[in-house]
Amino acid sequence: MSLYLTSLNSGSNANCYYIANRNEAVLVDTGLSCRETERRMVKLGLSMEKVRAIFISHEHGDHITGLAGLSKKYRLPVYITDSTLRNTRIPIDQQLIQSFNHTKPVRIGELSIQAFQKSHDAADPHSFMITGNGTNVGIITDIGYACKHVLKYFSRCHAVFLESNYCDNMLANGNYPYHLQQRISSDRGHLSNRQALELFQHYKSPELQLLILSHLSKNNNKPELVEQLFAPHAGKTKVVVASRYEAGPIFNIAGNEPMAVLQKKRALQKNENQLSLF
Repeated sequence: MSLYLTSLNSGSNANCYYIANRNEAVLVDTGLSCRETERRMVKLGLSMEKVRAIFISHEHGDHITGLAGLSKKYRLPVYITDSTLRNTRIPIDQQLIQSFNHTKPVRIGELSIQAFQKSHDAADPHSFMITGNGTNVGIITDIGYACKHVLKYFSRCHAVFLESNYCDNMLANGNYPYHLQQRISSDRGHLSNRQALELFQHYKSPELQLLILSHLSKNNNKPELVEQLFAPHAGKTKVVVASRYEAGPIFNIAGNEPMAVLQKKRALQKNENQLSLF
């Protein structure tokens, strides 16, 4: 069974990621407003009625702006750690709050959501791997470095949103004050283009089909720099850069079925309306 995924937005202005199977979907982070999230999903042919839960990685504003509105309007359970919740200072209906931890995956229908700890300057930051019938999709952004948890789950992904936040030279020679440069490049900051490439080169799974480079800095990075850096090393992996201004395309990833089987299924389903999946 395939998983369907897209970035509704990715960057320091807002982060929101959609992952689904045929029956249910989850949102990871809600950095867009409720109205803008709805608008972008409609434009892609996606329905909020299919979304079953929201998962929050940490409390920074670019990850939670739309949380109160979306959870209230659609009565969506919010999976969030106690420490992150205390630091959001956002009113969420107590009945919708669900805690999680890294010791046990959460089941949402046929999806399994595994949280794992990461290093970032937040109260209790986590990344996620979402699994459906053998297909693994990782959301690994806002990490200061690739700790053992990141290495473990990144190496299992068939598709992954991976942070490639800044160019070392642009950050060092830009107009950010020294203390902010140090924060961004620290082990509790963000992953640079170089660090992301090293992680990709040395720890990617042979089955990694799609790498979506995410959370690019507006001031300290450029999409074309990232594309040029990764292109010579992509191999069989499709590499794309997520936009900080608009939603990306919907990708279809299947991790455990031979391509011939998938092609046969698609031929049998050629008369179906693709949008009915969402």
